[in-house]
This record gives sequence, C-alpha cells and structure tokens, in this order.
Amino acid sequence: MSRSSRSMFKPPQFSTRPLVQSHVVTVELSPRERILFICTANIDRSRTAEDMYRDDARYEVRSAGVAPFANVVLTRDLLLWADRVFVMNEREDQHRTLIRIRFPDVDRPIVDLDVEDRWHRGDPELIARLARRLRPHLGAPARDRKPGRAHNRGSEG
Repeated sequence: MSRSSRSMFKPPQFSTRPLVQSHVVTVELSPRERILFICTANIDRSRTAEDMYRDDARYEVRSAGVAPFANVVLTRDLLLWADRVFVMNEREDQHRTLIRIRFPDVDRPIVDLDVEDRWHRGDPELIARLARRLRPHLGAPARDRKPGRAHNRGSEG
C-alpha cells in the first residue's frame, strides 16, 4: 500500500465516554372514584358520610343537599362530577326522586342508604349506621396514615 492510500483509510474512532440515553417513563395513576353523599340540608348525614371517607385514598368525596337552603346545594355539575351517588333516605325525604325530577338527563348510579334524619353530625350512632350501610358498597373507611405517625382516633372531629 502506498502512503497516499494509507492516509485515506482511517480506522473508526471509539469514544471512551459512556453512552447516555434518556427514557421517558409514563406512569398512569388510576383516578380515585368520585363519591357524592346527599341528604336534605347537607348539615348532618351527608357531611358525616363525607367526613368518614375524606381521608380514604380510594375515593374523592363530596356532599350536598337537595333543599334550596342546604349548605352545599346539589347542582347538575356536582352530579355529573360523581361516579356514584348515595342518598340518605328515599322513603322519608324522597332524595332519589328529587334528583331524578330536577336532573332527568343525568344518569348516575344512586344508592339509598335508608338513614333517617334524627342524628347530629358526627353522632356515634349515625357513624355506626352509615358504616354498616356503606360497607357493602365502599368497604370500611380507610385512613391514610403517614409512616411514623400514630393515628389517634380520639382527636378526630
């Protein structure tokens, strides 16, 4: 081989730098199921149910009332937000009927818990009754606990 032909041939150059590749990892978080609790005035029953499941990582919960004077009045948007709806008492308060009359175009699964309006918010008997009625549908309320932190049930409101 002549000198001129040798200069034309150059062996491949190899880098000693590590090869860096970037990867994009997409993590799909499953959205929490949206639960709506409804009573008449959104003061005692539906608020107690909301309180019970508020810290449950499986659900996003809200509450409302069907009466025009309710703390949070049920709206079409709120009903559309929900995946499932729980009413406190169809027999005495016609919660399901009122929802169907006011929002005939909104089709959401509605479960009647048959809980009468006779307890104040947070009453232990109301909590026990709601827990029994909701357990078959939502399971027992699960509290998110931070590691290393004691969970004191007595300090809950």
